[in-house]
Parts: sequence; structure tokens; C-alpha cells
Amino acid sequence: MAVKLSPDLLISAYAQGIFPMAAARDATELHWFEPRLRGIIPLNNLHISRSLAREMRQMPYTIRTDTAFRAVVEGCAERDETWINDALFELYDALHAMGAAHALEVWEGETLVGGIFGVTLGGAFFGESMFSRRRSASKIALAYTVDRLLRAGFVLFDTQYLTPHLKSMGGVEIPRAIYRQRLAEALAVTADFTAPEIPDVQSILQRRTQTS
Repeated sequence: MAVKLSPDLLISAYAQGIFPMAAARDATELHWFEPRLRGIIPLNNLHISRSLAREMRQMPYTIRTDTAFRAVVEGCAERDETWINDALFELYDALHAMGAAHALEVWEGETLVGGIFGVTLGGAFFGESMFSRRRSASKIALAYTVDRLLRAGFVLFDTQYLTPHLKSMGGVEIPRAIYRQRLAEALAVTADFTAPEIPDVQSILQRRTQTS
């Protein structure tokens, strides 16, 4: 069923486990989705391979948060097929202005080369999309995001669907009923995406070893 969303309605939908997508970039309608199997990343079970850990130690990138939110969303939409249309761009901008949507960015000098953005509600982070313009940039963004969520008090990282990319880093699928239970628990938690400072790579890798 086609829907027209406001920021408040969108937040209400997330709280019920429902999210919108467009059929294509130029689509004028949005549609509700609630997968039977929900993708999540267990925050204490992110898999960082040895090769990725080596790349992180040697990476020429810097990490920032919320300095180029719209540019991250645009990066995520830069593909042949995308579910992010003009209406969603506007909604995500509005949620960001309300403090309910955030981005973690990977920079090479002054060039944005990767990132991830999502919506936050209570202790839940609804990861919307990620992109990469350099080798492993999206994986690095994911590693920093999971570390930030843990330190900020989040308990649920919802990826909506499970892709091979996410599965390779520890993502799993859970049934809708279990997801709803975990979502309810997460909504009762207070967390702040903006609170943690950007850590150094070694701190992330040490914490990953301790929690894995």
C-alpha cells in the first residue's frame, strides 16, 4: 500500500518494526516493509577478519560523525538501483535535524570515501545503508559504528535485511517475533549516538577481542 510519510509517522513506524522503501530512485510512492526474517548485527559478535584488522591499522582514513549526513545518504543512493527517492531524502534530512538520524563517515583527506547512516530510537539503531568508494571503506565504517553503538549504550543494530556483506561480518537473521521482542526491549533503553569520542583503531580491536 502506498503511503505518504511525515518524520513523526516514520519514527512511529520504526517503533513498530516497520520501515519504508521506494521501488526506485524516481518513484513517487513509498511502501511499508516488515520482513519475516529480520537482519541484525549482534553488537558483541562483530567479525573483524585478520585482513580487515590489518587494513584498519594501516588505513589512511579518518573517521567523523554527522559532519556530512546528506552526503552519506547521497553516497548510499549512488548505484544503478536504489530504494532512496526524493521523499526519503527529505525525511532523513528532517530526522537528522531532529537528532534522530546519524551518519558515520570515512574520509580520505577532504574526500568522503565511505559511510553508513541510520535512524536511532531509544537503544535501537536502524541501519539504513552504507557505501564505499575505496577498498573496505564500508567495512571500516561498520566496525566503527558497532563500536560506537556499544559505547553509547545501544542494544540493537537492525540491518533490516541480511546481505552477504553483512553476514561476513557477523550479521544474522532472526524471526519477526523475536525481533519485535528485542525491539521492545531496546526502546526502553536510553542511548546517545553522539556521546562517544572517535577512538583509535587499536582500542576498537582490543574491545572486539574482549567482547567476541
